[in-house]
Amino acid sequence: QVQLVESGGGLVQAGGSLRLSCAASGSTSSINAIGWYRQAPGKQRELVAVLLSSGSTNYADSVKDRFTASRDGPKNTVYLQMNSLKPEDTAVYYCNAKGTNRYGHEYVAWGRGTQVTVSS
Repeated sequence: QVQLVESGGGLVQAGGSLRLSCAASGSTSSINAIGWYRQAPGKQRELVAVLLSSGSTNYADSVKDRFTASRDGPKNTVYLQMNSLKPEDTAVYYCNAKGTNRYGHEYVAWGRGTQVTVSS
């Protein structure tokens, strides 16, 4: 399995930028997809961006052209560059990884989350 630790959240004004980081450790070679989800108060957790092992990246429509997800393989770190932030981007952002362990069983791992607050 893998362990995920997020960092980089904070308070920013609308129109500003933040970069989140997610450090992965453990059996990182077993990861098939890694990315970001977010959960705003009173709302369900939603996908923000996911990087697939194929090399493609999928984004939620609400963040396309503003957010960029990337991966630094040697550092086992995933980033989420967030530009042109809006108050509706306020949420706890979670790092998420899906993979297959050595027994062939699929797993899902979550970080503890990092708070992003965008003021108007």
